Order: sequence, then structure tokens, then C-alpha cells
Amino acid sequence: MKHNTLPQKTMPQMLAQNAERIGDNTAIRQKEYGIWTATSWKTYFGRSCDIAHGLRAFGIRKGSHIAVLSENRIEWVLAQMGAGINGAVTVGVYPTSPVNEVRYVLEHSRAEIVICEDEEQLDKVVEILSDLPSLRHIVVIETKGIRAYPGDIVKTFEKLEAIGSAQRKSEPGHVESSLAVQDLDDVAMMIYTSGSTGKPKGAMLSWRNLRAEAFAIQEMLAISERDCHLSYLPLCHVAEQMFTTMGPIYLGSRVDFGESLRTVQQDLREVAPTTFLGVPRIWEKLHSSIQIGLIEAGGLRRKIHDRGVMACGKFANIPRNRRTFAQRLTLQFYYWLVFRALQNFIGLRKSRLAYTGAAPISPSIVHYFRTIGVPLVELYGATETTGIVLGQSLDHLIPGSVGEAAPNAEVTIGENGELLVRGETVFCGYYRDDQATRQAIRAGWLHTGDVVEQIDGQFRIIDRLKDIMITAGGKNLSPSEIENTIKASPYIKECVVVAERRNYVAALIQIDGEVVGKWAEEQKIPYTTYRSLVENPRVAALIDGEVRRHNASLANVAQVRKFHLLVKELDHDDDEVTATMKIRRANIQQKYSAQIEALYA
Repeated sequence: MKHNTLPQKTMPQMLAQNAERIGDNTAIRQKEYGIWTATSWKTYFGRSCDIAHGLRAFGIRKGSHIAVLSENRIEWVLAQMGAGINGAVTVGVYPTSPVNEVRYVLEHSRAEIVICEDEEQLDKVVEILSDLPSLRHIVVIETKGIRAYPGDIVKTFEKLEAIGSAQRKSEPGHVESSLAVQDLDDVAMMIYTSGSTGKPKGAMLSWRNLRAEAFAIQEMLAISERDCHLSYLPLCHVAEQMFTTMGPIYLGSRVDFGESLRTVQQDLREVAPTTFLGVPRIWEKLHSSIQIGLIEAGGLRRKIHDRGVMACGKFANIPRNRRTFAQRLTLQFYYWLVFRALQNFIGLRKSRLAYTGAAPISPSIVHYFRTIGVPLVELYGATETTGIVLGQSLDHLIPGSVGEAAPNAEVTIGENGELLVRGETVFCGYYRDDQATRQAIRAGWLHTGDVVEQIDGQFRIIDRLKDIMITAGGKNLSPSEIENTIKASPYIKECVVVAERRNYVAALIQIDGEVVGKWAEEQKIPYTTYRSLVENPRVAALIDGEVRRHNASLANVAQVRKFHLLVKELDHDDDEVTATMKIRRANIQQKYSAQIEALYA
């Protein structure tokens, strides 16, 4: 394993060093009302110190837990770093979480303070206040509509920062003394797992874990001070923490916070980031938006696009420096003709590297973006590995793989095909769950729960160990592989495979309402609601054709023989998907059991 050459410092200690070393450089940009406001490293650290003092005035000490219930914004990381300066642990809560999930995380984590973004999030906490004996204060970032709440427990973020600023002047040595006693093995944050098969577990990550992951990012992705990243995926997920806190604070890159989740595509065009992380759902959405644009553009432009994709797709996986002159010329021709406009449309023309991870993705989606010139690579990681532990390189692309191991991680394959990981990125354990910790880490090896195989020295993820299905004929199938193959269709948003102890594979399919709706308009098919669109026989025929087309790339036994179209979209509030949009397979199969049985009648 390669030795970690980053400074032996916690993230708050590194933030202090950045304020001294590159203090005037821009660390963060925040967009509000259409205007980007820059924050230097010096100001980032200074405001974090004020928050640290403010939290201390509210009783937060080393080992305390503070929760953040907000979309990504500068206050999120200021709270995180302020808590970190005090030696407190930050717990992220998904802003899309319904009340019952907020209750579980706040109660289980024993959070003493929760920082809410606005009145909507505040209402969730107030509703369950009597169930949270550890909670002492609620801090709200956006103050609109909060005057009616009791001031003894509800404070504004502005007030917290002002109190801290005053305290900092009266106790000038607190930050220095707190930073001096920090240890890399102290717990820095807790990230709750998605909970796709049960209650979420609180994974404890130490400063040592975060530093090790920053080194992996540096070595595998070459992140540096020249890079900028748009932060939009939830910060309570380890993937976004990698690129918003770990990488930037240890490596000096810039972070941009957009206006909101609704403006991500516009923000991307304005930021033109050098690196971009998208979970498969994001890449599928970008792919769908391109398809909608092509439908609207008309026949000629679509024909040029399709010819370009066919011509350039043949060498999309060949490293750029190994392409022939003819291949480079072909790409340049279609770049200026159509691909450049597509890259501008999705805001990724200046990206030197784009990533997908956190869930399986259809190889055809990856291949499409590489074909149009987006340098997309697959990464593999988990909450318990503090982020990426496997990753592809543009110099050696094997389609369908997730690349090789990080230089500071040991990986091996267990007897049952499970990926095992050892190294400094392996988490400290699950909070208040020793049994689950013992099951996860055995003899120093983290058991990831993912079945893998090796292809020419690189790893391919087959599926979750618990999700592998065995047909009535005894054939092992990977549902996610089948689902992602079918979801490569721009008309299909979600696919849930059924095959366990069955004679053939069937599926529940959710259409992409936006793309299918645009197709229906072009075909002069009238509809009024999502349900009326789904129930149109011509839509059923369209999806049947798409399933047949994509079945061709699957083994005969894995092909979807029958499917049922869902008349409503799968929803987090209905417990059908997690906050990260992972399907809750058992819940869905139970809810739609009648429809599933009809597929086998």
C-alpha cells in the first residue's frame, strides 16, 4: 500500500492551515438570487471559529452530536467545521426525509442541536420534539416565518454566529487550544446508511478515515487547487462529503453551492466545473434531457447526432492518446457539429473528469457520455469505506468494471465472492450497534456485502449479496444488472425485477413521465395525467419495444418476459425508495404482490 503523504492533521487543523497558506484564495462560492458570492479560506475558517464559539455557548463540547437538516449551502459546512473545531460530531439528515425518518436519526444519534434550513424542516422537528430528550436547541438558517416559535429553544443561525463572534473576542484562545488536542482517531462525523432493507445505521467516521479518503481522491482523481466542484448531492451522503469537504480542505480545491436542487442544470452551465459527481439517477436524467432536446430539435439534428454516436462510439473506451488520427478527426468533426452543444447543454464541457458511483449504472449510459466526449469513469465505495475504494482510470477503461483499488487500500475477494476491504478508510463502527459492527468488520476486514469478480485485474460489481436471486431452475441472477440494462432506455425511469424461485424474469416498470410525455406530444397522443399516459395502449407498446430491444443484450435466462407498468411514481414518502432513491425491494414487492402474481398467472 502507498504511504499517505498528506499532513497528519484533522480537517479543522487543515482548515486553519489553509487560512494561513492560501487564505486569500476562494474556497467556496454560494449562489443566491442569481448572484455568486465568494468566500476565501481565511473567511471560511474565521466564520467556522465563530460557529464553534456559538455552539460552545449552547453547550456543545467534545463528543457532542449536532445534526444538520438542510440542502447543501455554506452554512452546512460552517456548522460541520464549527462542530469539528470543538471536537463534536456532525450528523447529516436528508432534507427530503419524512418526519418519521427525521425522528429516527435525531433520536438514535442523540443529537443535542439540530440546524434546520427553513420553516419546512423546522416544522418536522417541532412535531417530534417530545420524542427527542437529548435535543436542547434548534437553529434555523432562513428566518422567514419562524417568529411564532418559542425563542428559548429556536434560535437563528445569524444569532448563533453573532454569539460566537462575541465569545471569540472574550475567549481568544479557545480555538487554538481545541485544535491542539485533536487526534486523528477522534470521531468526526456520522453518516447514516440508506436503510434499503431496514433501519439506517449510523456509521462513525474518524478524522483518520477522512484524511485517508482525501489521499485516495488525490491519487486516483488528481484533485488539486485548480479544480472546482458543484456541490448538490446531499451532504449527509459520503459521496458528496468527499468532494465538498475532504478533497477541498486537504487539497485546496474550490466548492460551489448552487441556488437549489431545482437549478442544478443551470448552475452547472454557469460554474462549468472541472470535476463532476453524479449518481446513476443524475446521469439517467441528463441522458433523458438530451433525448428530449433531440426530439424537439427535429429529424436532421437527430440524424446527425445518431451518426456521430455510431461513428464515435466504436472508440469511446480507447484512451485519447492511443486513438488513431482518423478517430481523432472523426471525433473533432462531430464535436463541432453536435457534441460541443450537448456538452454545453449539460454544463460539462470543461470537465476534465466526471464520475458516477453510489449505485450500479447501465454500461450503455456510461458509454453514451464517453462517446459524446464527457470523460466519465465509474467509482465504487461505501459509507463504511469513507467513499471510493475502487475506481476506473481513463488510461485503462474496461467497460462494466469499477476499476482498481485505491493505493492506500487492500482488497480481496472472499469465499462467497464478497468484496473485502482493509485499510485506513474502513470506518470505526456503527453507533450504538456493536453486533452489526462485529458482523461488518471481521479479522480486520470490512465485509462490504457486494459480490464482485475480476476482469483483467479490475473489479466488476455483480450485485448485493443479499439481492442475488435464484430462479426456479436454479440459475443465479443479478437483479441490478437486469434492471440497469432495461433502464438504459430513456423512456424507462425505474425497473424492479422479480425472479426469486420463479420460472422466468418479470418486472415492475416505471416510465419516465417527462420523456414519454414529450414522445406522446410528438405522436399526437392525448393525455391528462401520469396515469392516463401510462394506461395508453401505445405507451405500453412503446415500452414493450424498449424492453425487447434491451433484452437482446441479456442472456436468455435473464431476459424480462413480462412486465407491469406502474400507474404512479415510486415515492420516498410511501416507503418505496430511500432518501438516495434506492429501491426498497421488499416493500415494493409486498405492495404490488397482486400485480406480480398476475405476471405469473
